[in-house]
Parts: sequence; C-alpha cells; structure tokens
Amino acid sequence: MQRKARIKDIAEMAGVSPGTVDRILHNRGNVSESARKAVEDVLKKVNYKPNIHITGLSLKRRYKVVITTPNVTEGEYWESIHSGIQHALDEYENIRIKRIIYTYNEFDVYSCREVYDRILEVDADGVILGLTFKEETLRLTRQLEERGIPYIFVDSTMDSTSPLAFFTSDHYMCGYLMARLITSIIPAGSDIGMSQALRIGDESANTSILRKKGFHDYLMEKKIDNSVLKIPYSALEPEKNDAWMSDFFQHQHNVGGVVFFNSRGGILADYFARNGINNIHLIGVDLTVSNVKGLREGYIDFLIGQEPEHQGFLAMKTMIEYLVYRKPVRQQNYVRLDILTRETIDFYSEFNS
Repeated sequence: MQRKARIKDIAEMAGVSPGTVDRILHNRGNVSESARKAVEDVLKKVNYKPNIHITGLSLKRRYKVVITTPNVTEGEYWESIHSGIQHALDEYENIRIKRIIYTYNEFDVYSCREVYDRILEVDADGVILGLTFKEETLRLTRQLEERGIPYIFVDSTMDSTSPLAFFTSDHYMCGYLMARLITSIIPAGSDIGMSQALRIGDESANTSILRKKGFHDYLMEKKIDNSVLKIPYSALEPEKNDAWMSDFFQHQHNVGGVVFFNSRGGILADYFARNGINNIHLIGVDLTVSNVKGLREGYIDFLIGQEPEHQGFLAMKTMIEYLVYRKPVRQQNYVRLDILTRETIDFYSEFNS
C-alpha cells in the first residue's frame, strides 16, 4: 500500500521548507508565488488529501460563503442542490463556514437583479451560484472577479466568465438526447409540443436556451421535419395553465409527444391524468416529486436525471478545500445524464457522495 505523502515529503519534492508547505496548506500567507506554485504542483501530483477533521479544529478563521439560486421549494430541483450543499457542510463541520443564502424568482429577471445587488454588498470569501439569467449573471461575475472573490457555478455554466469551477450536466446534450428519445416513440409525422415558460422580463433561462439548441440541432442533423409547437405555461400564475393547455390540445390534434425543458413536466403530467389523456408521450427533466409521480403513473415516458444533490455537494466541497487549503481545482466538471423510466426509477440512487 502506497504511503500517504507527509508535509516533509512534499517540502522536499517542492524544494521548500516544511513551514512553507504548512502555511500554504492552511492559507496563512507570507509565501512567494513561485513557492506556492511549486507546492501546489506537488500536491496535485501526489493527490494530497489533508485530514480536515483534525487540522480543521485548529483553524481560527471564519469563512463567509454566499449561495444564490432560484427559490427553494420542497420536493423540487433546487431543494436537491441545497441538500447536497448541506451534506458537504455536515462532512466539513469542523471548518468555520458561515453560509449566507439569497434566492430569487427564476421566472422574474427583476427579482434576480435585486438579489444579485444584495450579494455585492456582502464581504464574501466565495460564492456558489445557480444561474438563470445570462446578462444578470455576467454583471455579477464580472464584479466578483474584479474583487478577487472566487465563485462556483452549479446546474449551468456560461461563456465569458471565469469561475473557479462549475458542476453541471451538459444541457445542450440533454436537449439533443430529448429530441432523439421523443422522435423514437411518437407516430411518424406527428407534431411535437415544446414547453415555453412565461417570465417577467422576457429573458429565457440559460439552461432552456442550451437544451432547445441541442433539441433543434438533432432534428436538423437527422433531417426530421416534425412540426414543433410551443405550449405556454406559467409558474407565477399556475391557475391559468389549465386553460392554456386545454386551448392548445383542443386546437392541435396531431401532437404525438411533448418535451418539457425544465423540471416542471409534472404540471403537464397532472393535466393528462385529470383529463384522461394517455396517447401523448411526454419527456421531462429532473426527479422532482411531481415528475416522479407522473413517471410512475405512466404519463411521463422518460425523465432525464442530472444529479443535483451531487452537484451541490461537490460545489461546496470544492469551495471549502480551495478557501482553506488552496487545493488545486479542476474547473470543468460535468455530471452524468441518466435516463429514467417507470421500470427503473425505484432502483435509482440520485446522490452518492
């Protein structure tokens, strides 16, 4: 069995003193950039893992980590992200982390803007960010970068930004996969319904934009010419959804399947159940309570799982280890996409730390 590298071993390999290694591991400063780089290269090479449950007891500093995501609702997607973050905090309980949570309405760009302004008033050591709106996120991240505050994305990432790391599924590939699945199970020549969330501010969610592109690219590549029709729905005024859906399906009689690009496919599954509709296929994203119910009852054919709890866990774990130990970080981290069916859902464990 290979012996774990000691501080003395790392110091010899890096050509520095053990005291320098100790200062770098515990982020105590007074270290040259060349020494830090030499030590970090060795740490990466030997895959050094400090015993945080022992050394963490001696750390005096308290770190402030801001977590900002869309609003958290029981049984929904973002609750799983926060559950994973809490799981990491429980494992690293000996490190002094003050968690500051700001959530916003993911269907209201102005709500997001207000929350991001509040975040910039916090003297944070790091930010974990579940993004929705592109322009607002670009504005926030640019100011975080100017202040030297590291940030980590969960659920999505964005071009023209420089996160410390991101933990997400490949949303483009998710849309591509959904197109492949729906076209394989609907009758030839039938139309495809596509969810269209109504938002305040008329700005689409970043994940939905990527999934739609993947979806349409698949149809184009495979020369599939099924008509794609938008189905409006509202999370802000859910009382209107039944009327909109009824109007859509009463006028569109050639729909063979529907894709929901966010975690609210259970809305349509519930509508199908209440109206006795069982001849239209449905594909959704995420293992929310309502989605899993629709899957088990047979109104949803496939659910795409993207490990939200694992994303949250890894994001907080990475932030802690970077802030406390300056441990080298891999920026790009894609989680798996899982295709779940009625027959396999009970065997699926979404979170495995």
